[in-house]
Amino acid sequence: MSQIGVVGAGAWGTALAQMLASDGREVMLWALDDGLADAINETRCNALYLPSATLAPTIRATGKLGDMASCEILLMVTPAQHLGSVLGQMDRFPQDLVLCSKGIEQSSGRMMNDVAHEAAPGADIAVLSGPTFAHEVADGLPAAVTLACGGGDAQWERLSPKIARPAFRPYFSDDVAGAEIGGAVKNVLAIACGVVDGLGLGQNARSALITRGFTEMLRFGVALGGQAETLNGLCGLGDLVLTCSSTSSRNFSLGKALGQGMSAQEALADKRTVAEGAHTAPVLRDLARQHGVSMPITDAVNALLEGEAAKDVVQTLLARPLKAEGHHA
Repeated sequence: MSQIGVVGAGAWGTALAQMLASDGREVMLWALDDGLADAINETRCNALYLPSATLAPTIRATGKLGDMASCEILLMVTPAQHLGSVLGQMDRFPQDLVLCSKGIEQSSGRMMNDVAHEAAPGADIAVLSGPTFAHEVADGLPAAVTLACGGGDAQWERLSPKIARPAFRPYFSDDVAGAEIGGAVKNVLAIACGVVDGLGLGQNARSALITRGFTEMLRFGVALGGQAETLNGLCGLGDLVLTCSSTSSRNFSLGKALGQGMSAQEALADKRTVAEGAHTAPVLRDLARQHGVSMPITDAVNALLEGEAAKDVVQTLLARPLKAEGHHA
């Protein structure tokens, strides 16, 4: 077994497959839809999710999940809310599962690594997360990510040479919790930054929101066992800055639509791509309250998703009591 498998043929999964195949290695890419897999193999293009990329000839797409059993490493790139169900359909797992989806399971409040551990208790779980836009990775532009290895140094030594490429640089961490929390929380904060843009509140407001949002991420992450050092790195602050600054972010685009007056129902309708922050926001709020962590921006995003007007939500945030910058409430 020498192939690397990518489970999930959305934009990010396709981009990862393209990056991994950039040195001529064989990569197997699983698509939920047999028709999409056939189209990728015939046209060398994922016209649905990443139409700008001409895919490498060594990528083979399949609609049969059982085909992934031949791979020695699997990158799981399904939407976060579907990871558990996809893993549940698999009969065999390799030693290394690399989780690339960013979110918290809405039905249970579990992080993705907890979902994976239950489905594949014998596998070593790693998390790949960082400031990456799919189209740039697919185009071979430089990117750096955190590769948090639950299997420690031994897993890093197995995975890093299989995943690293000249333009794709992983950095080692053993903090799986911190890496996952950074990716999940930044999706929610990106919605808030999109609202600022949609309302035309300016660069000052967006910068302030990113900074205060990072404070929320840090408080929450440490409360749930993550390390501050991890959250200060690529998978926390780095990912937050990128996602909160560009309409290439699905979560930012969702927030911008809300800021411009669209309802959450309208903004989330008929979307081929998933704004994970919309699913993560309610469970993030609930977990924060359970752990006694103040997250006013997260609360504001939930208010927006539940139908409150963007201008009213912003006014509520601005009316909060004045306090010291380091105050934890």
